[in-house]
Amino acid sequence: MRLSIVIPVYNEAPTLREAIQRVTAVDLDKEIVIVDDGSTDGSREMLIELREKGLEGWLPRPESCRGGNQVRVHLQPQNAGKGAALRAGFGQATGDIVVIQDADLEYDPRDILTLIQPIVDGDADVVFGSRFIGTPHRVLYFWHMVVNRGLTLVSNMLNDLNLTDMETCYKAFRSEVIHAITIEEDRFGIEPELTAKVAKMNLRIYETSVSYRGRTYADGKKIGWKDGLRAMYCIVKYGTRPRVRS
Repeated sequence: MRLSIVIPVYNEAPTLREAIQRVTAVDLDKEIVIVDDGSTDGSREMLIELREKGLEGWLPRPESCRGGNQVRVHLQPQNAGKGAALRAGFGQATGDIVVIQDADLEYDPRDILTLIQPIVDGDADVVFGSRFIGTPHRVLYFWHMVVNRGLTLVSNMLNDLNLTDMETCYKAFRSEVIHAITIEEDRFGIEPELTAKVAKMNLRIYETSVSYRGRTYADGKKIGWKDGLRAMYCIVKYGTRPRVRS
């Protein structure tokens, strides 16, 4: 199976090169679709350089690349949000499995092999990578944890699921699944939207543990309380829609 890894980027210059380096080290035939969402910190210029030079001339350690690596760089005309960036990236993904990877290194690309295994085995259509089921993670904000678990609880109630981490970045899809979904949310509301929509499609949904190295706001973390309110709105908006008939 060929893998597509979609990476939305917004002002991630300090970690961008290392994130792409780690993604290329995943030992699979893969395409890497990178979408810059109107960055202003130099990330956009770095990606333009990547597009011109290719991986061999851009990565600090090109010898560590594994598998086949085809890279596509898409530049959004202006900042529109993570959901909008992913919508653009999914539109260019051609692999059999599509995975979301953030560029901030909170999630370790070495976990991608574990994340996609239930799909490779033919057991799952969608896999969520949970930060809350027994793997090492950085200890950070208590109230973020409370909000995340509260949002997951309400999402589970409306979608009749038993996920532990609805808000996780790491989600993997069979390509037919993600291409059948019309993404409506432009910002972080894409997480509850995707969760509700795959739940309504009567798919085989799995969850696997992933490691997590959370950032502080000083490190560049972007999500805030307004995004939490929007997430709750999206949970209700998409969670109350009828299921798709098989």
